[in-house]
Amino acid sequence: MKLTDEQLKLAANTIRCLCADMIEKANSGHPGAPMGMADFLSVLWLKFLNVDPLDTKWAGRDRLVFSGGHASSIFYALAHLSGMGGLTMDELKNFRQLGSRCAGHPERGLMPGIEVTTGPLGQGLAMGVGLALAAKRLKTGNKTWVVCGDGDIEEGISHEACSWAGAMKLDDLIVVYDFNRITIEGDTALAMSDDTKKRFESYGWKVFTCNGHDFAEIDRVYRRALKVTGQPVMIIAETKIGFGAPTKAGTCDCHGAPLGAEEVAGAKTALGFDPEKSFYVPEEVYSFFNDRTAAMHRLSKRWTRQNAALAAKPAEPDYMKMVEALPKFDPEKPQATRSAFGAVLNALAPIVPGIVGGSADLGPSNKTYMKGFGDVAPGSFDGRNIHYGIRELAMASIANGITAFGGGLRGFGATFFVFSDYCKPAMRLAALMNLPSMFVFSHDSFYVGEDGPTHEPVEHLAALRSMPNMLTFRPADANETAYAVVEMLLHTKGPSAILTTRQNIPVLSGVRHEGVAKGAYVIYEQKTPGVADGDVIMFIATGSEVALCIDAAKRLAEEGRSVRVVSMPSIELFLQQKDEYRGEVMPETMTKRVIVEAGSRFGWDRFRMDFKKTRFVTLDHFGASAPYKVLAKEFGFTAENVYAVAKTIV
Repeated sequence: MKLTDEQLKLAANTIRCLCADMIEKANSGHPGAPMGMADFLSVLWLKFLNVDPLDTKWAGRDRLVFSGGHASSIFYALAHLSGMGGLTMDELKNFRQLGSRCAGHPERGLMPGIEVTTGPLGQGLAMGVGLALAAKRLKTGNKTWVVCGDGDIEEGISHEACSWAGAMKLDDLIVVYDFNRITIEGDTALAMSDDTKKRFESYGWKVFTCNGHDFAEIDRVYRRALKVTGQPVMIIAETKIGFGAPTKAGTCDCHGAPLGAEEVAGAKTALGFDPEKSFYVPEEVYSFFNDRTAAMHRLSKRWTRQNAALAAKPAEPDYMKMVEALPKFDPEKPQATRSAFGAVLNALAPIVPGIVGGSADLGPSNKTYMKGFGDVAPGSFDGRNIHYGIRELAMASIANGITAFGGGLRGFGATFFVFSDYCKPAMRLAALMNLPSMFVFSHDSFYVGEDGPTHEPVEHLAALRSMPNMLTFRPADANETAYAVVEMLLHTKGPSAILTTRQNIPVLSGVRHEGVAKGAYVIYEQKTPGVADGDVIMFIATGSEVALCIDAAKRLAEEGRSVRVVSMPSIELFLQQKDEYRGEVMPETMTKRVIVEAGSRFGWDRFRMDFKKTRFVTLDHFGASAPYKVLAKEFGFTAENVYAVAKTIV
């Protein structure tokens, strides 16, 4: 049915009242943005957005992202009205409460129809860029709609992501900017004077403006946006925050707190609703949404029939094929694990076609270029290599968007490990979403050398390991690197990261895939029969330090000492194993322990059994600028020093 402006107004005002009621009942939330956006979102949902509330996984659907996740109440109102996820009125009344699907900010997997978890401002905008790129790669033909606000535009990630999208001429991406000029502290003029229209035009975007409360203008600008090719589109919709609230509309007072009973009643009266009725929806409004849902369901069924290949569930990576394709590494030729990673990536790329990604201008250093698979370039999206430029923050979020799209795609981003600080907000969201994005970090320690302490990660490993649902690998050699990459590709319940060396390190004997898959294993052991566990010196190490421990252990073994070296490429995987396996690898009775890692000691004390019998060779201060071999000696990361430290507990 064709809706009149009066009917759209009724739908929008219904949404405003529902949002105000949800927030009032919860005594928590952000009423201003939902009330301001209700007009242009009603038009979008009822006339232009191709989503099927009865099939939220329809492969050809438009992707809708609320980057300003604090405005979540409006999504829940739209979902309820359209029947998405069977969201009931009682669930709206449980907004922001424990166990509710109507969480304070949209959470992927908690409520159908939520493409990505948003909240930290700007992240949704950047992930929207990734979603749009994925749609281009898979040729699904859908649009990606991102709704953002002043906060998203102020955040630096919006510059990184939107500059990249403009440079790539990434069309079928439409950002609707709720331009209400209000933030928590007051008018945006307090801290912002730039011209957003000119800014985005300079990126290469097509920019339209409209009155966000004029239904005819909104309709026209959406139609114009849908016709644009060769450019992403921004629609600047000028709105009044808290539209309808009698005294708080247009002010920061309605941004992040309930309106209050009196203000809600006044808003309902102004909008033509009964102030005595809460959570009220006219039957006519349900009819509008039901009709749209029925039409979209017909569209999704037709699209699925016509695009069977795109609609089919992609195949999972084949474990045996991956293992068979892994390169063989010469034990006589030491090499950096970053180089090994590059060899593994290129060996697996042909048999895992969903791998798509690149580096933040560090491809030659990270070794992440997939040879023969082309580049993403302006207006050309078939390549699998992405040149992100120096944009780590946007890179990580775009990788999340690629992965979130589905279709078997696995987005990855790469940079030096020290710059994982720039990636952490996106990595955290990937962990929250159980999203299997992959992150590749080379130059994993002070062995960076001459670049000095600004480029030498110290506390970064501890930070990654402290993140829930983040799987971290620090392989000890080329073969552990190969097995770690296979495990990353098989891991589908959350993000993973691999940390690789700049410097060449030995290719070790004793490396086992099963051991890498379980997070830790005994890589070297010499034990004299009859020697009690309490007399065994056990070394525990990761990465390049495993070789140092093996050398130190061999020297002790030559002296008649019983020794064991445990390589622990992934603490998280090891802690997931059964007690029996953990006890086999690291018996509690082996209390003489030397723990070695070129990073902070923080987090390692969990593996100490006896304070007096445990020694640490770690780095608990910043690095320095010098050749890495000089630094290794200076900081005690030599086989000689590890041996000397072990001797103190003999």
